[in-house]
Amino acid sequence: MAHSKQALKRHRQSEKNRLANKARMSTLKTTMKAVMAAVQTGDKAKAATLAVKACKSIDKAAENNTIHANKAARHKSQVMRAVGAMK
Repeated sequence: MAHSKQALKRHRQSEKNRLANKARMSTLKTTMKAVMAAVQTGDKAKAATLAVKACKSIDKAAENNTIHANKAARHKSQVMRAVGAMK
């Protein structure tokens, strides 16, 4: 365990950031799974609506440095390609 005041504060900050990142990643994964499930069922309208929400959660995660910008672009591309490929 940390002993100095600085180290204790850093520990508090890192724990707070870890929980925020965990929540952001959970939301991101949930929205992506929802889009892919809608694509699998063939519901184009629902998939398009969920794709917008997924892109928003992906952008938020990238904005807060939870994920890298390139990973965000890859995920957004994957979601939009899946929705666009629907008949």
